[in-house]
Amino acid sequence: MFLSLQEPSLYTVKAILILDNDGDRLFAKYYDDTYPSVKEQKAFEKNIFNKTHRTDSEIALLEGLTVVYKSSIDLYFYVIGSSYENELMLMAVLNCLFDSLSQMLRKNVEKRALLENMEGLFLAVDEIVDGGVILESDPQQVVHRVALRGEDVPLTEQTVSQVLQSAKEQIKWSLLR
Repeated sequence: MFLSLQEPSLYTVKAILILDNDGDRLFAKYYDDTYPSVKEQKAFEKNIFNKTHRTDSEIALLEGLTVVYKSSIDLYFYVIGSSYENELMLMAVLNCLFDSLSQMLRKNVEKRALLENMEGLFLAVDEIVDGGVILESDPQQVVHRVALRGEDVPLTEQTVSQVLQSAKEQIKWSLLR
C-alpha cells in the first residue's frame, strides 16, 4: 500500500457557505473550482444540508471534503476544506466567522438580521479568508477591521485587495473624465 502525503498549503479553505433552514443559499463563496458551475454548487449545497441539518456533530466528511458546521436559529454555517485538511483550522475559521457576525448583529444571528447586514458579512468573510488562505481567526480583529472599512482607512491598514480595488476605482474614474 502506497501512502501519498499532501504538501502543506496555505490554501486551506475551499468554500464558506451559509444556508437557511430550508437548505437554500444565503451566502456562498467558493475558493477553487471543485464545483465550477452554479448548478454543481447548488447540488453540493443540497447534499451537504441533507447530510448535516439533523445532526448534532460539528464535522462531516462528504464527497472527499472535510466539512465543519454549526447552526444558529434558522441559519447553517459551513466551512469546507479538503479531506486531508486540519479540522481545527477549519473550525477556527467557522468560529471566527460566527463570533464576528454575532458581535456585528448584536447576538441576533438569524436570517433576517443577516440579510439586512449582507455587506458586513461580505467584509467579514474577506477579512477572515482571502482566496482560500486564512488571514484572521480573531473575531475582535475582524469586527474592528469591518468597522474601519466603512470609514477611510489609512493605506498602511488596508489589505492588498483593498488597495487594488481603490486603485481600480481611481483609474476607472480618471478614464471617465
